[in-house]
Amino acid sequence: MLQRLANEAGNLRGPSPGLDETGRLLRYLEWTTEAARSLRFQVSDGDIECLVLTPGYRALLAASGSIKGARLINGLVDAELETCVRVFEAAAKALQALIERWPLTERFVVADSSFYIHNPVRLEDVDLHQILSLRSSENLRLLFPITVVDELDRLKESGKERPRWRASSTLSVLDRILAGRTAGNWRTGRFLAEDGDIRGDVTLEIVLDPPGHVRLPVVDDEIIDRAVAVQALAGRPVRLLTCDTGQHTRGCAAGLEVTKIPAKDPGPEPDWENKAPGLRAQRRAAQQAKATSTTDG
Repeated sequence: MLQRLANEAGNLRGPSPGLDETGRLLRYLEWTTEAARSLRFQVSDGDIECLVLTPGYRALLAASGSIKGARLINGLVDAELETCVRVFEAAAKALQALIERWPLTERFVVADSSFYIHNPVRLEDVDLHQILSLRSSENLRLLFPITVVDELDRLKESGKERPRWRASSTLSVLDRILAGRTAGNWRTGRFLAEDGDIRGDVTLEIVLDPPGHVRLPVVDDEIIDRAVAVQALAGRPVRLLTCDTGQHTRGCAAGLEVTKIPAKDPGPEPDWENKAPGLRAQRRAAQQAKATSTTDG
């Protein structure tokens, strides 16, 4: 589709028999409308604005009834079409390169930040094949949408000890394996002579945002959106790993395979009437008592 739209934009450049400058402008505006419609269910609204509904398009649309002068109109239309050709061809080339870099023999997995923070086992020691109930011989690619990496960077500075430690631990694995690259081999496939088992490769990859991509305001929605985009590009299912019930539901609704890590059993319900006050309640009571004592004094 990207290449087709690039070709169409190229064909619209230059003089057209039977069309004056107003006709050329209207034909360009009709093409952009149809191009945006074609892309509507393929890419995000933000990407459509970068590809088709550009500031130049909006300026031409707003001034379509008031621009005068054949040379000016033709020049503006040709300039905008030239930009469209360049942008579409670059996007098509980048997309093809992205598709071709992924081997067909790998299973794709995307985990949200809740998995790295709340999974009972830290990433360093996790057995993805076991969690996903896959044969140990299968090759896996654990994908990190860049928004997940950004979320882990934020959590490593949080005030809570567990999220801070787990986020730092996960990022240290990425730093060690990738060393600034976007992909690297984490565990090399091997044959285990002691039990005759075959272990598949496990690759880590950070999936960067496409040029001009506009992130969704909710991080969980953005992770789902990126996983769905990868699934379409790679032409294979993407498994989502999460510890959150809401993310589990959103992933299934978006057409992803989802593995939810069971929540920790909270145990029997406490006797709320006779339950001793927690540490925070004790602190508040002590502060109130101190404040009252100071006031009385």
